[in-house]
Amino acid sequence: MVARSPVLNQSGPAEFVFRVFTTVPEFQALLFLLFLLLYLMILGGNGTIIWVVRTHSSLRTPMYFFLCNLSFLEISYTSVVVPLMLSNIWGARKPIPLAGCGAQMFFFVSLGSADCFLLAVMAYDRYVAICHPLRYTLIMTQKLCIQMVACAAGLALLLSLQLTALIFTLPFCGHRREINHFLCDVPPVLRLACADIRVHQAVLYVVGILVLTIPFLLICVSYLFITWAIVRMRSAEGRRRAFATCSSHLTVVLLQYGCCSLVYLRPRSSTSEDEDRQIALVYTFVTPLLNPLIYTLRNKDVKGALKNAVLGKAAPSGAN
Repeated sequence: MVARSPVLNQSGPAEFVFRVFTTVPEFQALLFLLFLLLYLMILGGNGTIIWVVRTHSSLRTPMYFFLCNLSFLEISYTSVVVPLMLSNIWGARKPIPLAGCGAQMFFFVSLGSADCFLLAVMAYDRYVAICHPLRYTLIMTQKLCIQMVACAAGLALLLSLQLTALIFTLPFCGHRREINHFLCDVPPVLRLACADIRVHQAVLYVVGILVLTIPFLLICVSYLFITWAIVRMRSAEGRRRAFATCSSHLTVVLLQYGCCSLVYLRPRSSTSEDEDRQIALVYTFVTPLLNPLIYTLRNKDVKGALKNAVLGKAAPSGAN
């Protein structure tokens, strides 16, 4: 396999094209409209959460500060993928140069990793709120919240930079290679390398453990303490409110970590490229779309702030 690497630059700089979902024009139009609608809903839903949290003083708490940052990450990492994906569905397949593919991989992995780290931070916030309510404001200070978000982003950027740089030191045979995916994700790009990739796969597993397994275990430990604290509550209303608050976060956690683990932590021998692409659609579209729905439909504070915002805008227009 290594002997094939010299053909890398025989036809100019290497570039990639994404495999199409379908070649039937009617289905292409339908997919374009569907993905565009989902993308606009993601932008609208998460943008609404950011706007509500930033404009309502009653939501300026650590939990909503983290939720605001989570919505920003959902918008960002979806925007790294979807516009290019839509352009390839609508028209002829457009090649993406090696540097462009590397940039997309770097931003997608870093934003997705920060998303996973932030979910772990949010679990810690819920742990402190429920298990140590009297000390909550003393522990979860604004300075600590900013530091935790900065650490999550910094660690994600560092891991993504190292992983992306390592992958793009590999030779890719031929001038134009087809990626069986709709983005430059790590597993499908690795499959196109014409060299021994065992070390790179091992590094990918290590990064996957750092980004997915360890934060998920920390979340599980947090929820064990949270569950024990809720069970010991005397107030039925207090238990109901605590479960409602945590169930929203836990739903997002299971979707995000479950789908990502299926792609990045499964042995390569038990995976297929088509399965990876289908699972990637879930954490590219479904999870960012469900995030605002889950946190608004199951959260009285956010629903109340939205209602007040709508009524506040309607009142002046009604007065006129």
